[in-house]
Amino acid sequence: MPASDAAAPRPRLALLTPYGLGPSEAEATAAALDAACAAGDVAAVILRLAVADERSLVTLVKRLAPSAQERGAAVLVSVPGFTGDVVSVAARGGADGVHLDRADEETLRDLRRRLRDGRILGTGGVLGSRDAAMVAGETGVDYLMFGGLFPDGVAPDAEEVRERATWWAEIFETPCIAVATAAEDVAALAGTGAEFVGLESVLWRDDPEGVRTAQAQLDKAR
Repeated sequence: MPASDAAAPRPRLALLTPYGLGPSEAEATAAALDAACAAGDVAAVILRLAVADERSLVTLVKRLAPSAQERGAAVLVSVPGFTGDVVSVAARGGADGVHLDRADEETLRDLRRRLRDGRILGTGGVLGSRDAAMVAGETGVDYLMFGGLFPDGVAPDAEEVRERATWWAEIFETPCIAVATAAEDVAALAGTGAEFVGLESVLWRDDPEGVRTAQAQLDKAR
């Protein structure tokens, strides 16, 4: 059923960690994830890890994933710039799937074939082109993400994120995440019809109250 249908449920939350997350931040991040996932209806967490060898990445995922999974959230692994096997990292680390930004069609189709047993595949970085979003959606991904900070810390235009999420949710069956980079973005994104509203780390990492506030806005969206 399309997300824009009147009977559709309210959106759920997705949390995005900062880019370049490494072992030195693991303890603090695990504690923050536990608190954040306890403060709202968090469906998923995207771990944006720093590039490292596969063994180190697996160890880091094992340290971080349970904090969210024990609260009922799925954990997705993202390692921008990693040339190794991210599917192996996710599987060996006990994560629920992988997230790639700006991935080409062939890569997404290959990952879709390899991710089995219900593991999740998501992609982002498709805000600038409707055609690119549609191509990505046809590869069998479980969700598309619109918005979210770029690796250099630049935020995309909030109105463009809202517009693109509204367009997608009205037409396509594949779920989408519309990402808020500021607290004032949440209410507008919750009204787009997107199945999930993402929160950048500034909105949840230091204080779970940000999640409670966002959750209250989502509760009013349906």
